[in-house]
Amino acid sequence: MDFKKQKPIYLQIADTMCERILNEEWRQGERIASVREVAEQLGVNPNTALRSFDYLQSANIIFNRRGVGYFVADDARNLALKLQREYFLREELPYIVSQMRVLGLTFDDLKAQCETE
Repeated sequence: MDFKKQKPIYLQIADTMCERILNEEWRQGERIASVREVAEQLGVNPNTALRSFDYLQSANIIFNRRGVGYFVADDARNLALKLQREYFLREELPYIVSQMRVLGLTFDDLKAQCETE
């Protein structure tokens, strides 16, 4: 995984986990990889991976069954979608709007580009 400097690694890992839920790679009630497995897969410190799990658990997207592992919560898809939308509107959209102003782009330009994508 290629990490970006402008966002903490644990949040980028959480984003990837949310994407798996949103894309239904991980379904509600399904057991997911362990903290150690995720850390090994991504080449990060287990504490960084644990921070991602704690973040998603505090958002009620995943839950832990002690001694068994982590699972996708029943309403995880809706909660992940809400979390991702809020982050986009709060953190990413202001930057995009700022860049549009600097570049002299309008929302019509953006709409036309989105329609061709």
